[in-house]
Amino acid sequence: MPLPEAECAARARVLKLDLVSMTPIAVEPEPHRYFVGLGANLGDRIGSLKAAVQQLKPWMIEGSLRESSFWESEAIDGPGPDYINAVIRFDCRLAPLALLDVLQGIELAFGRQRSTRNAARTLDLDLLLADDQRIEQDRLQVPHPRMHERAFVLQPLLELDPGLSIPGLGPASEWLGASNDQTCLRLTV
Repeated sequence: MPLPEAECAARARVLKLDLVSMTPIAVEPEPHRYFVGLGANLGDRIGSLKAAVQQLKPWMIEGSLRESSFWESEAIDGPGPDYINAVIRFDCRLAPLALLDVLQGIELAFGRQRSTRNAARTLDLDLLLADDQRIEQDRLQVPHPRMHERAFVLQPLLELDPGLSIPGLGPASEWLGASNDQTCLRLTV
């Protein structure tokens, strides 16, 4: 469940302070391996995705970042122009909910409006996987509940890790065939 706009704004202000001081909250002794999906279909789509990755770098363990290619896909179940998508993998000592707060703060800083489900977006950051954890909370579900149904997630995810298994669902590659009707093209940028 998304946070109310006022709470997102309050958290974003805190996160901006943390970005400057480089002192993240809710750190854990052992790092987690995260996969995060990035997408945008408004404004400078590729520029927004690149800038979002830069905003996340203070929380990443140095040298752990891996980035997929950019992929273009049609908007699914919503209006708007085509999306540019990517997936990143990195190690981080933030707890999953703390990382979600960071992701939502970055989205808000990029002008993300949470008006309706599947609305056009300046930036969309989805926590796809956290190690091999399964999390079912009001604010966070991991694995992301629709990731196995989306070519724009599976293609870049498999580019990063061809043998990846989705907790509770099995090999990611086995789900790709179910999304063959979705247009998803790798870009050469």
